[in-house]
Amino acid sequence: MNAPLFSSPIRVLEPGLNSLTANTERYLVRASGSLAITLNPGDEIEIISPEGLQPGEICVFDRQGKSDMQIIGATANGRAEGFKRVSTNAEKLARALKKFEVDLAEARSTQFFLDQSPAGDSIQFTANEFCYCLISAPGADMMVDEQLTPTDLVTYVFRQQQDEAPSPVRLPDPLADPLEDIRINPGTAFAYEVKAGEYIQIIDVEGRECSDFQCFDAEQLERGKELCLDATATRHVVGASYPAPGLYARFYDQNFEPMIEVIQDTCGRHDSFGTACTAKYYDDMGYPGHLNCSDNFNRALQPYGVDARKGWMAINLFFNTGIDDANQMYFDEPWSRPGDYVLMRALKDMVCVSSACPCDIDPANGWNPTDIHMRIYPAKNTFTKATAFRMTTDADTQMTKETGFHARTSEHTRNFTEYAGYWLANSYTKHGAIDEYWACREGVVAIDLSPLRKYEVTGPDAELLMQTCVTRNIRRLTPGQVVYTAMCYENGGMIDDGTVFRLARDNFRWIGGSDESGIWLREQAQKLGLQAWVRNSTDQLHNLQVQGPKSRDVLKDIIWTRPDQATVEELGWFRFSIARIGDEHGIPVLVSRTGYTGELGYEVFCHPKHAIEVWDAIWQAGQPHKITPLGLEALDMLRIEAGLIFAGYEFSDQTDPFEAGIGFTVPLKTKEDDFIGKEALIRRKESPQKVLVGLELSGDEMAANGDCVNIGRNQVGEITSAVRSPILRKNLALCRISVEHSELGTEVEVGKLDGKQKRLPARVVPFPFYDPTKSRVRDVPAPE
Repeated sequence: MNAPLFSSPIRVLEPGLNSLTANTERYLVRASGSLAITLNPGDEIEIISPEGLQPGEICVFDRQGKSDMQIIGATANGRAEGFKRVSTNAEKLARALKKFEVDLAEARSTQFFLDQSPAGDSIQFTANEFCYCLISAPGADMMVDEQLTPTDLVTYVFRQQQDEAPSPVRLPDPLADPLEDIRINPGTAFAYEVKAGEYIQIIDVEGRECSDFQCFDAEQLERGKELCLDATATRHVVGASYPAPGLYARFYDQNFEPMIEVIQDTCGRHDSFGTACTAKYYDDMGYPGHLNCSDNFNRALQPYGVDARKGWMAINLFFNTGIDDANQMYFDEPWSRPGDYVLMRALKDMVCVSSACPCDIDPANGWNPTDIHMRIYPAKNTFTKATAFRMTTDADTQMTKETGFHARTSEHTRNFTEYAGYWLANSYTKHGAIDEYWACREGVVAIDLSPLRKYEVTGPDAELLMQTCVTRNIRRLTPGQVVYTAMCYENGGMIDDGTVFRLARDNFRWIGGSDESGIWLREQAQKLGLQAWVRNSTDQLHNLQVQGPKSRDVLKDIIWTRPDQATVEELGWFRFSIARIGDEHGIPVLVSRTGYTGELGYEVFCHPKHAIEVWDAIWQAGQPHKITPLGLEALDMLRIEAGLIFAGYEFSDQTDPFEAGIGFTVPLKTKEDDFIGKEALIRRKESPQKVLVGLELSGDEMAANGDCVNIGRNQVGEITSAVRSPILRKNLALCRISVEHSELGTEVEVGKLDGKQKRLPARVVPFPFYDPTKSRVRDVPAPE
């Protein structure tokens, strides 16, 4: 008899779905934030510090509002000082104090995680009677030359078994006081009216449940005209499969009149091509008489005089569909997780209808139809536009944020895009990408790149951790110096590229594009048993790049440095100084001679609370030099010309640094210490398969990411990025190509359409295309 393939049953991994037992609750206590909950006799709580070095504080009150830490068996060692430093959700804490009728002024508390607490440290308490419980993750603002960044705490509540089993899923808190709270049971639909300006929040209660939505112009409906949301008209206007929060967020009717606007979306995966499910679909699948959303719509809309239809056009929220390369439409289980929602704002008085899809014969609802919950909020509220961002697949949701500089950048444009959890400008209204590009090449620009991920790496083993986890030789890095490097998995595939700042002997700052790299550093510290901490400081450090040949002229008169720090004029390439704006009493900043444009440039880092003042100082100093704001569209042109790589384009975890065009970051001969991926990189360098090259295309039709590169019928490469260079007046592209065809001058063809019916002639050329000797960014004379 053959042995079983697996020694024990293997469970499908489904990160984000509710995997807690019915009596277990999980809460996130945000950095510098708090949590308010009630506990019953026998309830247990566990508080965890995922990143370490984060103090925690807990206060407990009895029913009469008396502070008593003995209720959870704890010894008081403080006076609720940490709650005075709560800034993340101060209003929510104030509401909780009012609701619980408790006062922190004379409260006693228990402080924990006080001395060098490691990542993953935890503490447990058990309630012996009913109590009100407040938990905080106190922390002050981190200054640029410090690394005391506050981080999140995670709290688990294990409820004592009750006579009635609690609901396995907890609805997200209301966004405001709702006008209506409506539960839509599986296999039903509900029709309702909303006024212009009111908000509709549609919540997937347990995850992976579709909800079809349709709306009618109420005024026209009273006149007998059924003007409703039209998916085809909407796709035509927004140029996408469906709207999303941001610039193109509206749904339209068949007359191209706006009906409703998407304000927030925590799922980001919906459908507008199919109809709401129909009786015909189930008949054809062998399930005659099955409940369906179209018939449910008909019944719900009957009181409003809407004509019945066999199939309703709708926006199918949370329905996961796509179209493959064979032009076949497919669907799979939804991406939505418990509590995911879409928030929309009515643009006129409307009659709406929403369903909880009954489909249980395919993956449309994860094979298990569940509830949809709906809330309607009054028009007086104002909700920020946001999508959901997760650091990793199984991480908590964070809604799109505004950078510290947003109040100033938004004065110049409305064209923002979501980038790594923040809103960043694509381009600026009075300029446009081409004008912004030339301003950088000839003058000076300001670029908000605050979403770059920052991690503080500290402790006696910090150097060893960095030396082990990045490809460059960190031991050669001196305080005040920066180095650009790759970070790789064991197989040599890249996790991220980024820069390492050395602040002191045992103090480093990692700045990369992805949270994966920071999390990887922390995991390696724990795996290797190193006394090193890795803590996320992205929300504590926002950065403005000041780039262009006039950048030094702008900064030199407004940046003050101590005598032991280099001035702006003295600051060398890949060096930084701790500085202040104006004088020794000014705003603290860190100024580095780094950038992403291929020009002389600097980055100015500050705490977000100081960002407006920093922007204003730089903007005012830049007026004589005609400083210009620069967005992502122009930045992409600049970085491609300069041969600078971008995650998801030039590299992924399937690409090593040699294939990504940054082999110079892997000093195999001079870095004697072992590092993660070293053995694999030695083998891959000895037997290279692909390499990044530059291409110059004939004509002006541009290549695009993913275009195939052929010699005859043989595909030999793929385009990673492309640009029509204004300054070089050439049509250029970066291409990952087989080493056999990477020789300079090799003639190739870039495939368009299906890759075969249209070919653009091109040839392999040197890159970087612009300033290949880096003389401009180094600020040295170009070689003859």
